Amino acid sequence: MAEVVLRNLTKRWGDFVGVDNQSLEIRDREFLVLLGPSGCGKTTTMRMIAGLEEPTGGEIWIGDRQVNDDLPKDRDVAMVFQNYGLYPHMTVYDNIAYPLKVRGTPRSEIRHRVEAAATKVELAQFLDRKPRALSGGQRQRVALARAIVRTPKVFLMDEPLSNLDAKLRVTMRAELKHLSRELMITTIYVTHDQIEAMTLADRVAVMKSGIIQQLGTPDEIYNNPANLFVAGFIGSPPMNLITGSIRDGMFVTSGGIRLVPVDSADRQEVVLGVRPDDVRVSEEGQGDIDVRIYAFENTGEATLLTVQWGHQRVIARGDRHLRKDQDDCVSISLMADHLHLFDPQSGVRIAS
Repeated sequence: MAEVVLRNLTKRWGDFVGVDNQSLEIRDREFLVLLGPSGCGKTTTMRMIAGLEEPTGGEIWIGDRQVNDDLPKDRDVAMVFQNYGLYPHMTVYDNIAYPLKVRGTPRSEIRHRVEAAATKVELAQFLDRKPRALSGGQRQRVALARAIVRTPKVFLMDEPLSNLDAKLRVTMRAELKHLSRELMITTIYVTHDQIEAMTLADRVAVMKSGIIQQLGTPDEIYNNPANLFVAGFIGSPPMNLITGSIRDGMFVTSGGIRLVPVDSADRQEVVLGVRPDDVRVSEEGQGDIDVRIYAFENTGEATLLTVQWGHQRVIARGDRHLRKDQDDCVSISLMADHLHLFDPQSGVRIAS
C-alpha cells in the first residue's frame, strides 16, 4: 500500500497545457476521484502516474520513491480501462493470470491467486469461458480481477464503467465500492460522471482546463462549492445560478424582483446559487414568489419543475405525488440557510 504525491505536475504539448502545475496528495488506501468534463486533464494526470505519459515538469511519488524515470511495469500500479483490454483468444482464467505469468510466478501460486481474485468479483464459475461469452459487466469484472490479482500498490481506473448500460453501472458502482473497502488499496479513479464520483469517492478533485478547482469530500463539494464551475458541474440537476444584485440586504434578480434576504453587503453584480432540493414548491400565493411552469418532469422518485419569471429559469425538485401542467402557476420559496453567493467576474464563492 502507498500514498501517491504529485508535486507541481505539468504536461504541455507545444502551446497547449493539458495539466497546469498541479500538486495533490492521495492518502494511503484512499479512493480519490478525478472528476471533470472531457479535456480537463484528468486522464492525462492518470497516464502520467501510470508512466504512459511523460510529464513536462514536476514530480510523481508512489510511496517513498520518485517514479518519474521508472517504466510503467516498475511502478507497481494496476490500470483498468473503459474498453476492458481483454485478450479474446484467452479464457477468463488466462486473462486474469496473464500478469502473474509475465512475472514468472509459480503455477501453483497463480492458480490460488486467480481463483481468489475471481471469487472476489463473483466470476469463479466462468473461468473456462472466453470473453465473447460474457456480458459487458462480466468482462469489466474480469478486468478488475486481472488488476486485483497483482496486489499492486495503486489501482488506476480510467472511466471503467462508461461502456455499461445505466442499470449495470449502478450494480458495478456498488461492487467497486465494496471491493475498495475490502482490498484497502490506494485507488485513483477518473470519470466525467459526477454521480459515480459522489457515490464512490472518499475525496473528489474537480478539474477544469488542467487545474484542480476544488478538492474535498463529496459532502464538501456538494454543499460548499468553491466557485461557479463546481456549483454548476456537481449535482443532478445542477445548482440553479441566478444573476442579480444585492440591495439593502435583499437579493434582487436582474428582472428587478426582490427575492430573498441574504447575509452580504450591497453588490451591483452577484450570482445566487441554490440547489433544486432547496427550492420549495407550493400552491400559487402561498410562497415567496408566484411563477409559471416552463416544464414539468416526473422522474418517479420526484418531480422536477422548471419555472420562469422574466429572463430567469429555476429548477425545483417537488414531491413525487405533485402533478402540474406546463403553464400552470405555482409559488416557490428559497431556503435562506442553503443559499450561495458567487462573484460573476472571478467565479469565486463569496463568504457570508
